[in-house]
Amino acid sequence: MSEHIVAEDAISAANALLREKGYVERDLAVHPGLRGKALLKGNKIISPFSDEAELVLRVVRELVPTGAELGNRMIRPADLRAGL
Repeated sequence: MSEHIVAEDAISAANALLREKGYVERDLAVHPGLRGKALLKGNKIISPFSDEAELVLRVVRELVPTGAELGNRMIRPADLRAGL
């Protein structure tokens, strides 16, 4: 499988998980970046979180709380990195 296809699969999986966690795309979604990178961005994160697509998928799976758990707070990329 090419790196591009792997990145697309990881991005699709991350977005499906975010929907399951109660996020709409404008609030939190993963978008393709350059060179196989992925960006986690939206209204619920202070600034975009960028890394390899597989790592962003892991962050979404393991570290991003549900929308209900997050409530009115914002996600900080530094907190996500610290959780890795």
